[in-house]
Amino acid sequence: MNNIKNSILLIGHLGTDPKITEFSNGNKVASISLATNEIYKNNKGEKVKETQWHRCVAWGKLADLVGNLCHKGKEVAIRGKLVYKSYEDKQGNRQYSPEIVISEFALLSKEASVQAS
Repeated sequence: MNNIKNSILLIGHLGTDPKITEFSNGNKVASISLATNEIYKNNKGEKVKETQWHRCVAWGKLADLVGNLCHKGKEVAIRGKLVYKSYEDKQGNRQYSPEIVISEFALLSKEASVQAS
């Protein structure tokens, strides 16, 4: 059961092409925005589509793979962990922003899945 602690699996579509940032030490991060959809009927029987957006990042070699293989509109499955970034806003208040750190992803097409090493 230790393997499922803070584990997230999402399937959705990329809202934009990945943004790759390279740091002075040579490390890279790929940032993506993933949309997941839920369709259900409300209490009036009307069909409702609800979209959630998720900020996701991949580091190192996985960032290169995400940058090369993932493009806006592609359907992907990602596995990772949830972290909360904190920052101070303009008013001096501490704010928290959720982010998913990707450990593995799969393109949901004929292309193979990729796992971080």
